[in-house]
Amino acid sequence: MTQVYISALEVYKEMLLLYLEEGKQLVNTRCKELEPWQIIGATLISTLGAVWLKGFLFQQESLTSRIKKQCFQIIRKIPYVGTSIQTQLNKALDDMSVSLCTLKEGMSYTKQLPSKGLKHEEVLDRIKEYQSLNEVDWEKGKVSGAVYWGDENLTKLLVKVYGDFAWSNPLHPDIFPGVRKMEAEVVRMTCSLFHGGPNSCGTVTSGGTESILMACKAYRDMAYERGVKHPEIIAPVSVHAAFDKAANYFGMKLVHIPLDKKTMKVDVKAMKRAIGRNTAMLVCSAPQFPHGVMDPIEEVGKLAQQYNLPLHVDACLGGFLIVFMAKAGFKLAPFDFRVKGVTSISADTHKYGYAPKGSSVILYSDKKYRHYQYFVAPDWQGGIYASPSVAGSRPGGIIAACWATMMHIGESGYVETTRKIIETTRTIKMGVSKIEGLFVFGDPEVSVVALGSDVFDIFRLSNALTSKGWNLNTLQFPSSIHICVTVLHTQLGVADQFINDVDELVDIIMKNPNEKTTGMGAIYGMAQSIPDRSMVTEISRGFLDCLYSTEVAKTSHMNGNGKAH
Repeated sequence: MTQVYISALEVYKEMLLLYLEEGKQLVNTRCKELEPWQIIGATLISTLGAVWLKGFLFQQESLTSRIKKQCFQIIRKIPYVGTSIQTQLNKALDDMSVSLCTLKEGMSYTKQLPSKGLKHEEVLDRIKEYQSLNEVDWEKGKVSGAVYWGDENLTKLLVKVYGDFAWSNPLHPDIFPGVRKMEAEVVRMTCSLFHGGPNSCGTVTSGGTESILMACKAYRDMAYERGVKHPEIIAPVSVHAAFDKAANYFGMKLVHIPLDKKTMKVDVKAMKRAIGRNTAMLVCSAPQFPHGVMDPIEEVGKLAQQYNLPLHVDACLGGFLIVFMAKAGFKLAPFDFRVKGVTSISADTHKYGYAPKGSSVILYSDKKYRHYQYFVAPDWQGGIYASPSVAGSRPGGIIAACWATMMHIGESGYVETTRKIIETTRTIKMGVSKIEGLFVFGDPEVSVVALGSDVFDIFRLSNALTSKGWNLNTLQFPSSIHICVTVLHTQLGVADQFINDVDELVDIIMKNPNEKTTGMGAIYGMAQSIPDRSMVTEISRGFLDCLYSTEVAKTSHMNGNGKAH
């Protein structure tokens, strides 16, 4: 039998040599009439052409996306079409300016320093004037997310603690050792909540976006080290936009994975197909922001192990709920460092951790991952510079206030608020799911309930709820709205009022379900239908410009409060 194999191999070898010889003769025959410079020139041009073609086809932005963008740029250069589009864009920006930059009668913007400093009382009077601009009554529990508690006694404690550490800076641990100790303890307490082992670690950051950026930066550098030139983030399409920002900042490519249309969880099979030699990290959400659904972290953890890839769990939104749900009497599938394959977790202490804004934590299962997050400049003339995260100087007062919050509330306090929030969320989910014409996306298990409709434009409901004082989050692809339940919604009667208001308004809408949407709902719906996404980007940039405007918006239709009709 062995002799037969050897004979077969010899035959294959002879055939291969014969083909090579024929190929060589063919090339020589074709090049017989060419001069050496022609052969060298053709080789050089072909090589350069191949390199250009590879660069053109394989970029961070897909070829299809680039072609579409180029086509829309050409269309906008057509005189009449371009002028018409720009007119509409300018109108949208003007409307935005009116809604954001209009002041009450008699108010103006301060554009220069006062020639002489104001007294304490004068500053406080000015502050009251600025506070009078607030029109959304979040204390009554009509706002989705944004303010997660706002307890008066806790606020007093935080103001006192922040004041005591207002001038501290963790960049100088030798000068402010107390802040260093508090930051280390915040990280260790959070690691314990997520079942981190003795080697688990992390850092405090300024918010969820920075926590996510740090994880992506760490895994990008890990990918670079193993020879990956174009690192990719594999993440669900529902993942937070901070991953888009990380990809943009760090020269990575974000590969979005579709969701199961029924459960709204990431399609694990599609995620597996997307994994390639450039994959730097996998991502899951616990829960994801749009629909409040937990991704199948255990399944994705198996993928991470199989392909030896890091897995980041984004628990920025609900991290300080899901860790207490079991003790509050609600079961969840494993989502933290107990899941093999999970290497990092981001969780916001300034959401359901109830710390002041500007506080989050990025955790790693092992210190070897955190080392890739650090930045060190060993040769700077100012001395060896090392920082754990994006910022250099950081507000020690925020870290101290975060520590004080966690110590003040304690495990029992977090378990109790978690129980109230989950019960309220499930009450709302059950109530709205019974309303004809509405449906709830997936099976939300934590604090977010997303609503959609196959009968009418869901943005009509959003507009109608706004008229009743509710402030909900508007979502797209698919069109939907959601309510993010906080401690404020657990106040007596708030959940019932929300369900009743939704029921009443849907009943009115269902009498004429095909009626066109007006107001902000119409604008949001239109934005989804615009194929040229650069126009949406342009309007969004205009929105950001408005945030820094010190010009009073001009409109001839003002009511007594200075708001445009």
